[in-house]
This record gives sequence, C-alpha cells and structure tokens, in this order.
Amino acid sequence: MTAPIRFPRFFVTSPAPCPYLPGRSERKVFTELKGTHSDQLNEALGRIGFRRSQTVAYRPSCIDCQACISVRVVAEEFEPSTTQRRILKRNEDVIVTECRPWATEEQFALLLKYLGVRHPDGGMAAMDEMDYADMVEHTPVTTSLVEYREPTASGEPGRLIGACLTDRQGDGLSMIYSFYDPQHEARSGLGNFIILDHIRRAAEEGLPYVYLGYWVEGSQRMQYKVRFRPLERLTREGWVRMSRTEQDRLIADATKRRNPVPSAMGKDGKPARLPTE
Repeated sequence: MTAPIRFPRFFVTSPAPCPYLPGRSERKVFTELKGTHSDQLNEALGRIGFRRSQTVAYRPSCIDCQACISVRVVAEEFEPSTTQRRILKRNEDVIVTECRPWATEEQFALLLKYLGVRHPDGGMAAMDEMDYADMVEHTPVTTSLVEYREPTASGEPGRLIGACLTDRQGDGLSMIYSFYDPQHEARSGLGNFIILDHIRRAAEEGLPYVYLGYWVEGSQRMQYKVRFRPLERLTREGWVRMSRTEQDRLIADATKRRNPVPSAMGKDGKPARLPTE
C-alpha cells in the first residue's frame, strides 16, 4: 500500500542583506525535500516559484518587496537573436556530457575561477571543496551535472570550460547553478551558451520549459535572463508571457546599463548557505 503524501512543513529564515538590491533585506520561506515523493514535490513547488538548494526548496518571502520574479523560457518557441546565433556558432564544437551529480576537483577549480572573477564578494566565495560536493551531490531529486568541454586535437572531450547543475522535471529543465571559464577570450558568451544548450536539449526532448530562476529588475547581474524569448514570468494570476514590446524595452535598458554612454567625468536544509544566482 502506497504511503500518503504528507503536506510539507514550511519555515521562514531571519532577515539578511539582499544580494540583489542594495539597502534591502531578504527572507526566504523553505521546506525540506525528502522521501519517495521528492521529485513530485520539487516539481510542484517549482511551478509556484520555488528553487532547490541541496535538500531544501525555497523562495523569497520578503517584507514589502516582490522584486524577485520566477522566469522560464518556452523552449519549443525559442527565437535566438543574432547575438545568440553567433554564440551558438562560436561554440558549436563544444562537447556536452550529462553526468551524474558527482563533484570533481576539476569542477571545483573551475568554480573557484568563476567566483573569483564574477562574484568575488558573493556568499559562495568562501566555499571549500566539501561545500561544493554538498551542493552537487546532496540531492533527493532527479539531477545531473552537465559538463561542457573543448575538444582535443583528436576530437575527444578535453578541458572543462563550463558546467551546470540541472534538475529534470516533468515540464522542463531547471538550471540550479551554472559556472564557466570567464576569461576564455576565444569563447565569450559561455554563460549564455549554457542556457542556449539547455533550451535546445529541452526542445529536442519535448520538454516545454527551461527554468532560469529569479529575475530582478534593477539588478544588473540578473538582466541577461530577459534576452531569451519567449519568456514567461510568474505572477499572482499564474505564468504569463512577457510581451515582445516589454521584452524589447527591458533588453534595451539592460544594454544601456551594461554599456553606458561615457560622460565628461568618465564611468555597476541550510537556508543561510543557499546559493544566489
């Protein structure tokens, strides 16, 4: 006889400094993922804006702020931009392998390089190898570690240049955390390529969506997510597609912030350890 599914117990973290918007604080509501129904629970929570970190599912529960918005790409209708086509062309020789969630020294070394360049002051900068192993291996759901490698002269998988911890859900792929070589001059756009590859893989497998986590308008480091069309966001009424006009505006705004016009004076489980995106 099948055991009944128990309604999960939810908890709220204490306020902490917001990693996205200066001067604000954040709280998270979270629950533990465990038991034989973890996949189903994780998927159900993912559809209402939760994210997974190890054996915990969480979502923002901030007082007087709803800036964090869950977004997902509609994989089968994806329309690559001219820039995205160039990124795909530039990296078409990259060898992609879906591996079991097992941490390696090579992955950890790449993560440290990525964090040191892109997020030197972030909450993950102090991670050690054991922390990384916990992040990858402590999963109660269907998870893989997707590796991206350059080919050797003989065409075999060579140097690791990117990786993504990915959950597989019934309605899509959820990108938990990705990292890559941020100083690879010949392969600029590796972070975008990893997303593009996930969109391609989802479409080929008939999975409707690729979940990108939270988009925060006003946070420069989160604006890359609005460049993938069509994009849906979670609202009080459910998932709603962004209009082309709005997405055009957001992309234009993100481009301005990233490349400002120069002025005359010149020139942006353990809830406390949840990774920021």
